[in-house]
Amino acid sequence: MKKHNFNAGPAILPQIAIENTAKAVLDFNGIGMSILEISHRSKEFQAVIDEAVALFKEILNIPEGYHVLFLGGGASTQFSMVPFNFLKKKAAYLETGVWAKKAIKEAKLFGEVQIVASSADKNFSYIPKGWTIPSDVDYFHFTSNNTIYGTEIRHDIDSPVPVVCDMSSDFCSRPVDVSKYALIYAGAQKNVGPAGVTVIIIKEEFLNQCQVKDRVIPTMTNYKTHVDEGSMFNTPPVLPIFTVKETLKWLKSIGGLAAIEKMNIEKAQILYDAIDNSKMFVGTVEKDSRSLMNICFVMKEQYKDKEEAFLEFAKTKGLVGLKGHRSVGGFRASTYNALPKESVIALVDAMHEFEKMHA
Repeated sequence: MKKHNFNAGPAILPQIAIENTAKAVLDFNGIGMSILEISHRSKEFQAVIDEAVALFKEILNIPEGYHVLFLGGGASTQFSMVPFNFLKKKAAYLETGVWAKKAIKEAKLFGEVQIVASSADKNFSYIPKGWTIPSDVDYFHFTSNNTIYGTEIRHDIDSPVPVVCDMSSDFCSRPVDVSKYALIYAGAQKNVGPAGVTVIIIKEEFLNQCQVKDRVIPTMTNYKTHVDEGSMFNTPPVLPIFTVKETLKWLKSIGGLAAIEKMNIEKAQILYDAIDNSKMFVGTVEKDSRSLMNICFVMKEQYKDKEEAFLEFAKTKGLVGLKGHRSVGGFRASTYNALPKESVIALVDAMHEFEKMHA
């Protein structure tokens, strides 16, 4: 049975990227060795990382003066690495979910944190409005998409101070103006690759002018180390980087970020329309804060006892990864780049069929 993969991460990848990765695991470029066993210092792997960087620069239209890095440790390591490098006295954070809270917790180890706004009062079911970024902070940090709660900031923010963004779960899902960011970081395992590599886009001017000078920063947690060594200071996550490169080739082949954004809007609209017109299901997020990547919904109160039954029913239709996070409950459909529209339609059909049986 065909599987429709709605997992939140690690998540669905383009089939061509999976196939090409599988071939490289068996025999990389016909050299008689697996990509798993070649040297990261070899000319063959240097070509992989060079192509991946070039594809990012092309697809995201990254201006001159930015570096693309591939690091381990996930986005969670960046929660501490950012303030370790750049928080001198005070930083501003927008609190919109669990990952923003974790980033705030880490930043408080290095200096004062000003929370400009929070949506914790309603279980992070909306993006706060009407807040102001203070001009006396070292940087402003926000999380663009909240995987657990299904909210998203889908515009670039104008700021009087450098902007740092955790884009893990909507990275490369839409065009962004990279010039408005001092640093972007993203765990790959949503839209651009498998777990094991984190992509960093950092502005050289930010690194040179804003990095803390009077703090001893361990070598591995110093961005300058990885910029100077081209992500090669220690052994990089070779296989995930290869898959990222293959995923970017696929993204470029279908028309890049403008094309994928159009597809993502269409997929999300199909599912949100089904939720909004349902007798049984209801969304958990305020409509103007809804994510295109992670669509959260629950059963209406009178049908709460049917939630487990629907998950089991969905499995019989090949629909996997729909169980909502424990913080929200219900269901979460992650409609990342590689998820085809047919999978969303299959989910909507299952919802309609279940309604006819139980509503």
